[in-house]
Amino acid sequence: MPRFRKKPVVVHAVQFDPDAKEWPEEVYVQDGKFLMSTLEGVFTVTPEDWIITGVKGEKYPCKPDIFEATYDEMSSEGDGEQWDGSCRVTLATPP
Repeated sequence: MPRFRKKPVVVHAVQFDPDAKEWPEEVYVQDGKFLMSTLEGVFTVTPEDWIITGVKGEKYPCKPDIFEATYDEMSSEGDGEQWDGSCRVTLATPP
């Protein structure tokens, strides 16, 4: 069976904070749960989950342990990669 390696992709991500003044527009509360509409359906979002914006603008939640294992923070200089300033991983909660 052939093996494949995931291509490196730069994404924008913010950590979900239910106490923040603004949430991503896809996040809402229903029956006391934080939910998020994605291209693949509705997912539960918990505090400290990462909300990732993919390469085509799609948004989806990611658990903190998976995020940490999958992504590295990227400086605005691009860490030697091309970076146009349009998207990056942001390891901070929204203001």
